[in-house]
Amino acid sequence: MSDKPMKTATKIVSLGREKKYSKGVINPPVFRASTIVFDTMDEMRHAAKNKHNGEMFYGRRGTPTHFGFQAAIAELEGGAGTALYPSGAAAISASLLAFLQAGDHLLMVDSVYEPTRDLCDKVLKGYGIETTYYDPLIGAGIEALIRPNTRVLFVESPGSITMEVQDVPTLARIAHDHDLVVILDNTWASPINSRPFELGVDISIQAATKYIVGHSDVMMGTATARAKYWDKLREHSYLLGQTTSPDDVYLAARGLRTLGVRMAQHEKNALTVAHWLKTRPEVDHLRHPAFEECPGHEFFKRDFSASNGLFSFVLKQGTVEAVTAMVEGMSHFKMGFSWGGFESLILGVTGIHNIRSATRWDSSKPLIRVHIGLEDPEDLIEDLSAGFARFNEVMAKDSQG
Repeated sequence: MSDKPMKTATKIVSLGREKKYSKGVINPPVFRASTIVFDTMDEMRHAAKNKHNGEMFYGRRGTPTHFGFQAAIAELEGGAGTALYPSGAAAISASLLAFLQAGDHLLMVDSVYEPTRDLCDKVLKGYGIETTYYDPLIGAGIEALIRPNTRVLFVESPGSITMEVQDVPTLARIAHDHDLVVILDNTWASPINSRPFELGVDISIQAATKYIVGHSDVMMGTATARAKYWDKLREHSYLLGQTTSPDDVYLAARGLRTLGVRMAQHEKNALTVAHWLKTRPEVDHLRHPAFEECPGHEFFKRDFSASNGLFSFVLKQGTVEAVTAMVEGMSHFKMGFSWGGFESLILGVTGIHNIRSATRWDSSKPLIRVHIGLEDPEDLIEDLSAGFARFNEVMAKDSQG
């Protein structure tokens, strides 16, 4: 492979396919292994010495199927190395546990993915780790929350469901002034729409389940670290027994090859639908980072190269019954958790105020989250239009008593 710098689209196609991983075939094959056998003690010692440099040593350390995919993700995100996990949640928990211990303090963004909040409140608390939630738009104000025992600053940008974009460079600069490790859930950007390590991040996490896999048929997480923290993250994850199936890694690697074209189409379709939603009288505002009304939009323009298919919109009013009528009758949008696959999804989200502690959320205005897939946006708009008709019918009946 040439040493000349590659464009991102070329990297997506080429990385992780070196002959040492692929053995000469287009896609690195599926190597299934637990025990690796050696003919001599010298071979075994050589494998042990080079187990972090692509040598087969033991199945849990990985096979060429894993090594190629890890190398590709690390290069795309700009880190020194990538660890693999059986889910995005596992990547988050392993990364936090690698850098926190009893008596430590964690700063966690208030708009975080709900299972991460549950991890803090139900697991880390029991380990003697205290969590303080902070406003995602706090910026330089984060310094006032740092304590002598604060060890990690966790960011998620944009925020889960409500889509606040954080000023990551400012947060990271202040965190590093106090020797904190900065961990980012970077799933929304995927490995190609931001450069987390250039923003000051130390650990970048992907729920590969979503855009990397792209087909809603694999659970996987990745955590990529800068050189300073790579050895600790890798070894801690290994000792926790974190591993992934080579069959799943193969599917993730295959999904990676079309990531660029899929992301571009998701973005195009989502912007078409979002612009249409702005014309709807029922809509109060969009929560789409590419639109000015989204909190932190200025940071999106600075720190991201593109958007994707996931965003939310807030209605001016609405009852649970009206929102239910809207989302239950869709033809093309399906109701389901997760996102990032080829299909469009819709969720009527309630109770956001129950998963916020540092900020307030007005739950009287319903929020609807959509993932815009690869269908024709005209069909999706027609589907949403029919949904609004059902919504308005229920609202009219309610107003009549």
